[in-house]
Amino acid sequence: MRRGLRPIDTGGMSTHVTPRPDTGPGTRTATPRQLDWLRGELSAWSREGLLEAPQVEEILGHYRASRRVSVGRLLLGLGAVFVGVGVIWLVAANLDQLPPLGRFLAVTVIWLSLLVGGEVLAHRTGERWVAGRALVPVTRLLAALLFGAVVFQAAQSLQVPAYEPALVGWWAVGALLHAYVVRDLGPLLVGLLTGVGWFLWQVLWTDPSGLTAVIALLAGCALAVGVAAVHTRVLPVFSPAWREVGALLGLAGLFAAALPNVSTEDFGWEPWLVVGVAAAALAVAAGTILGQGTARLEPLAAVAVSLLAVVLVLWDTGTDTDQLTAGDWLHALVSVGAYVLVAVGVAVLGTLRDSWRLTALATAALVVFTTFQSFAVFAQIIQGAWLFLVLGLVFLGTGFLFDRARRGLATALENEEQHR
Repeated sequence: MRRGLRPIDTGGMSTHVTPRPDTGPGTRTATPRQLDWLRGELSAWSREGLLEAPQVEEILGHYRASRRVSVGRLLLGLGAVFVGVGVIWLVAANLDQLPPLGRFLAVTVIWLSLLVGGEVLAHRTGERWVAGRALVPVTRLLAALLFGAVVFQAAQSLQVPAYEPALVGWWAVGALLHAYVVRDLGPLLVGLLTGVGWFLWQVLWTDPSGLTAVIALLAGCALAVGVAAVHTRVLPVFSPAWREVGALLGLAGLFAAALPNVSTEDFGWEPWLVVGVAAAALAVAAGTILGQGTARLEPLAAVAVSLLAVVLVLWDTGTDTDQLTAGDWLHALVSVGAYVLVAVGVAVLGTLRDSWRLTALATAALVVFTTFQSFAVFAQIIQGAWLFLVLGLVFLGTGFLFDRARRGLATALENEEQHR
């Protein structure tokens, strides 16, 4: 690959890659940002004498501008989610019109039809049927959602208690297997969300303590970030989803650790929590060894955030928020400073990985955390309209510094790319 040449970023939004038979003008779609990058690269190659002006125009003529998430695809995705949730709801509401075996068979037939239909569509779009390409990820997403209905209906037919985390765990396993077999993001997102829900529910089922919740969130963060680092080598298109889930769990875990009423009281090493921590340790080791480039540093950062959160929990200043002591103030200041640093780190990672989702997540988390801490601390000494005035000033200052740091980093990265 020539110096300065890099593939156009897809942002990890779709994994359905099939050969496109269309080679006519304007048959390939790209986002405006991708087209801007392509024009810049083609201009540079033209100045270096690698391409002639007619060749540049011919290459650009094969692309047309299109937003990454079109309205049609957005509606298809929302429709798939609503249909999937609706079928699961029907199962949960118990279809009295059919016997248990009949309900199970009906849901299973629908699931198998979607499962097989998605792959048939993928095969046909790979040959000639371009119009059905957008239906492939939607069908696969529906199949992953409907697998949950199959699991819950099977449990109902077998008289297994439905209000237990194990069923959500089996749903997650099925969705993840589906995702890795077909290599599609829809089932992966279903598997990740249900997997996180299962782990937190399972751990807190037997040990609902504050420190247990914090460790569970941070173990999930370390595991997800470690797996994301491994995927940079073996399956790069899945790496962003794992990384973003890990960032969400890490910010949530640090938020929980900073709460004044979270302590070590009633904490115990529940077996599933031990399994989660062990799995996270293995994922961190694998990600550090197998990750490519700076990605191998991300699991170590997740470990650092986890240790910081545990220290905040162990630093017990009491739970009486009506009388703030010097220790309470110091704990709040350290918590705010640590959270701001971590949130900025996530935003920096979003810039490095070209992921607006990470940047948006860091911004939203910082706003929510700042709001909570402001009311928890400032409300004890400032009341009424003055509280909102101070809170607004905190927002303005934090937002200005946060956005300035992000823009400065983006500019530095762009300058570095131009001087390579």
